[in-house]
Amino acid sequence: MTMERVLLISLELLVSAVHPVPGDFKFHWQARLAFSYATSHAEADLDMVLSVPMFLRLYLIARVMLLHSKLFTDASSRSIGALNKVHFNTRFVMKTLMTICPGTVLLVFSISLWIIAAWTVRVCERYHDAQDVTSNFLGAMWLISITFLSIGYGDMVPHTYCGKGVCLLTGIMGAGCTALVVAVVARKLELTKAEKHVHNFMMDTQLTKRTEASVHSEHRRKSIWSDHPAAHSQSTLDSGKAGHTYCGR
Repeated sequence: MTMERVLLISLELLVSAVHPVPGDFKFHWQARLAFSYATSHAEADLDMVLSVPMFLRLYLIARVMLLHSKLFTDASSRSIGALNKVHFNTRFVMKTLMTICPGTVLLVFSISLWIIAAWTVRVCERYHDAQDVTSNFLGAMWLISITFLSIGYGDMVPHTYCGKGVCLLTGIMGAGCTALVVAVVARKLELTKAEKHVHNFMMDTQLTKRTEASVHSEHRRKSIWSDHPAAHSQSTLDSGKAGHTYCGR
């Protein structure tokens, strides 16, 4: 067993061990309010600090999909993956889902991030928001939505470092999701392989028709000149005289 695997197992055990402890434990929490810059003191529950890291257990969703999906547990898929040195892990699952259904994955991820971040901001601000603005769940959802979309009206701001950190991560994730949405839309707007063949055939057909029309026009002009050589000579002579008269002037 390698050191990297030992660290991963230890980290997983640590994440799984974090949970609220029985009892009523409190700690002193000091924060500076956003607009008045006054110092706010509160006695916060220790369960608040221990409940937020429990969202790290959401990585188990990808593991459940990896262990119970027919796509990833098929023997032929495992054999092909082993031959190509592809490890069936959480990263491979996310890449596969982004390839199969990118719109659904982004929608579920955005809504989940929106709800979790709003709940976390509400928990962080509930002890220092006397006006019940960001400590309200609907107000926290509004704050997270305008931060996620990089709008930032400024009507609501977090007071604690915990809330500011959540809003910062929300803004970063919003920028990343926006880039992924643009990439998915650009991929959807691209022509498929069959559509590219049809498009190339249409362009070749149009080019062939233009070439045939040009050749036909040239042949027609040559046939007119060959049928009426006197008229062609007269027109050439008149053109020469006109040019000579213009040069004489």
